[in-house]
Amino acid sequence: MPGDNDMTPEREAEVISIDEARDMRLSPRLDRAEAKRFRVLEVEDEVEERRPPGGIDLLEGLRVVLGDGALEHVRTVAAFLRDRITGDYQVDAFGFDQRFTEALIPLMRPLHRHYWRITSHGSDRIPEGGGLVVANHAGTVPFDAVMTRLDIFEETGRHARELGADLVFRTPFLGHLARKTGATLASGDDANRLLDAGEIVAVWPEGFKGIGKKYKDRYKLQRFGRGGFVATAMRSGAPIIPTAIVGSEEIYPLMFDFKLLARMLGFPYFPIVLPQMAALPVLGPLALLPLPSKWIIEYGEPIDTSQYGPEGADDPMAVFDLTDRVRDTIQQMLYRNLMGRRSVFL
Repeated sequence: MPGDNDMTPEREAEVISIDEARDMRLSPRLDRAEAKRFRVLEVEDEVEERRPPGGIDLLEGLRVVLGDGALEHVRTVAAFLRDRITGDYQVDAFGFDQRFTEALIPLMRPLHRHYWRITSHGSDRIPEGGGLVVANHAGTVPFDAVMTRLDIFEETGRHARELGADLVFRTPFLGHLARKTGATLASGDDANRLLDAGEIVAVWPEGFKGIGKKYKDRYKLQRFGRGGFVATAMRSGAPIIPTAIVGSEEIYPLMFDFKLLARMLGFPYFPIVLPQMAALPVLGPLALLPLPSKWIIEYGEPIDTSQYGPEGADDPMAVFDLTDRVRDTIQQMLYRNLMGRRSVFL
């Protein structure tokens, strides 16, 4: 039998060191098959170096392959599932489940970062204590509320507490989900308690008039109700942060509102979105996806309400004037950002 040193050239090529492989990889004469084998050897060598004594650490292997971010997400999900099973989790007085909400965030991040490619400005203007974020509302489906809350979390690490309409909380499953993720009823008492506790509260005062407006009226702010959000801010002395969202009004272009059917079903509006409906025969269910417009979110300079005092909330003229000021500020922010963007989708 041949001795150990009697090796063919092919066998010698297989057992060369990793350092030699790196040097050889620079040679233009090295073919693709050899280069692939050397890359595999490098990965195996790296995994072997990181392997703990006595066996393979699965989490460490995942970290090598997927990166630190993916491993941290796996650990978060595992901890979340453990808490759900054992019942070892907490919710606040409004039903907000922070662990549940943060487990959902990685599912929404691709929409924020890659689908709508959201760019935000002015997040440093959001106060460290309580504050009321007031934004425009549109898009047929209220993705703008979800994305604004996610953007605030990504920029500040804080959860914005959304004020929602009665219909949201009366809707099966949706109402429970809204409570669990931090939303609460748009009432002065709940909002004041949150602001007094130093929370960031977010409100979209256009309500259903905003998300249900037609495409031809995009970026034209609807009436801001009776100014209840302003009275809330005055009572708490919390600053108002006017916020403009550009891009959300193009995701579901609403061409027609079938009002008769909406009344029969008890909906505030029944949208007919022609672009998606026209694509249904070709794309099937994929046609119902929102359009991938490019979004911009701008947080404006905070408006101080402490000068009015709590008694200002009972002065209709003061409430009306400040409501009008907030609305005009957001409208000008929208116009400025619309003029600065290159296109709807870029």
